[in-house]
Amino acid sequence: MTGTRGLVAAGFLLPALVLLGALVVYPIGYSVYRSFFDRAGSAFAGLDNYVEIFTDDTILTAVRNNAVWVVVAPTVATALGLIFAVLTERVRWGTAFKLIVFMPMAISMLAAGIIFRLVYEQDPDRGVANAVWVGVHDTFAESSTYPKARPLPVHPLRAAGGGAFETKEPVRAGTPVLLPLIGVAPRDMPPDAEPAKAPRPGGDTVSGTAWLDFTRGGGGAPNTVDARELGLKGLRVEAVRDGRVVATASAAADGTFTLPRAADGAVLRLPESNFREQYNGVDWLGPSLVTPAVIGSYVWMWAGFAMVLIAAGLAALPRELLEAARVDGANEWQVFRRVTVPLLAPVLAVVLVTLMINVLKIFDLVFIIAPGSVQDDANVLALQLYRSSFGTDAHLGVGSAISVLLLLLVIPVMFFNIRRIRKESRR
Repeated sequence: MTGTRGLVAAGFLLPALVLLGALVVYPIGYSVYRSFFDRAGSAFAGLDNYVEIFTDDTILTAVRNNAVWVVVAPTVATALGLIFAVLTERVRWGTAFKLIVFMPMAISMLAAGIIFRLVYEQDPDRGVANAVWVGVHDTFAESSTYPKARPLPVHPLRAAGGGAFETKEPVRAGTPVLLPLIGVAPRDMPPDAEPAKAPRPGGDTVSGTAWLDFTRGGGGAPNTVDARELGLKGLRVEAVRDGRVVATASAAADGTFTLPRAADGAVLRLPESNFREQYNGVDWLGPSLVTPAVIGSYVWMWAGFAMVLIAAGLAALPRELLEAARVDGANEWQVFRRVTVPLLAPVLAVVLVTLMINVLKIFDLVFIIAPGSVQDDANVLALQLYRSSFGTDAHLGVGSAISVLLLLLVIPVMFFNIRRIRKESRR
């Protein structure tokens, strides 16, 4: 009878064992075997492939980035999940909030990578991150309307250093001042700019016109206000004497401006703030920020996973312990730090270990989000495994060695997880 049961058990286990051997054991064994051979697989290379892993700069970058991923991504995702789970426990709309936060888990890594590739676009008109960043920046430091404006050599202006321009000669009250500039496309002019008007002579003030000395379609003459040329609305003009600003004015829609008599004998300066380049935001996908940017997209996806597991553990906590702590005089922060978090430690360990195993094999997000020019800076081991194993310059020996290294990195984490599960089952 016992033998029959053994045969029945073996019959049921055999398909699973065959699949396990074909899909897990054999690939692992062959990868270990292949890692000791050269590129062609015909000559024994010993440990040369493993030495290359720790001497090649590109692969070393992947190792360092993987270390950053393992430390930062699971920690941040778990911390956010804990915060979301605790804060939404007592609010009426907590379920709806949890649903929204968990929703990115339904999106594939491929789709999430495409979404965040657009989010991190440098152009603020396309990238959401830079659109928000530029909006906040321009609230406190607005960009200039004329970032590339400049005078011609024949104009009565010269460079004053630091991106500013000034008149070649001091100005006099009653004598009209001309401040012509070029370098601004007519389509980039303010929509409410009006045709420029020539300044009127006379009086005891300094008056003048600042305008775009460019006539669309040709025609016109330098240093002459033409009826089809537009005033440089909002251009700031400063009167400078002995290094001090004695008067300021801004050009009207038709380019005209007026300075008080104090400007008589001063040099007129167009400060660099008129020509400050437009702020285009942060280069999220540049060499220095690409890894944090990709980690941010990962946290967006997996914080919901952490929140759901922690919320389930939170629901199972004995409420009498929490109430007893409050009765003893503990405030909410003390209850959270000294009671809730210690009781949730097993759940937090599950989430943290699961995410650590997950980020060790991260590939999709890095491959899709990081542009080709910075993939070496965003490189991780799984991506390097793909790059070393496929393509025209493939080196299967190095690729196999990287896969073995990944396996060795995952084993301790899995061993810790299995040991923890067994310890929990004995309680």
